[in-house]
Amino acid sequence: MNENNISAQLRDIKPLLEIPDNSYYIYWGLIIFVSLLALGILFFVAKKLWDNRKINLAKGYVEKLKAIDWKDTKKAAYEATHYARLLATDERKRELFSQLEPMLEQYKYKKEVEAVDTETQKLFNLYVQVADERI
Repeated sequence: MNENNISAQLRDIKPLLEIPDNSYYIYWGLIIFVSLLALGILFFVAKKLWDNRKINLAKGYVEKLKAIDWKDTKKAAYEATHYARLLATDERKRELFSQLEPMLEQYKYKKEVEAVDTETQKLFNLYVQVADERI
């Protein structure tokens, strides 16, 4: 009877139910989401820092243009061309640079050069003023 009682109790035990387990997918989904979020934040921070760096470089270039000593005409022409080319990033500055560059070329590549003429000096000052306003 004891055996019948045990087998009767065993018949009342139901089989194990299959419980859907999505925790694996939720875990990897959260890891991917957090990774994408972190990459997005890192991208925008890096972009902001890069934009600030460009502005700071441009300010430095303008200061170097303002500090050019025109007593040594040949060296000044090389410096002006170098920094003006680096600053020519928008249409207006590119147009002014394309006008200024041939004027500066006459002071480069020669052994002896004369002092800078007023036309070149005026255009250079205009370029520096436009570059300073655009920063």
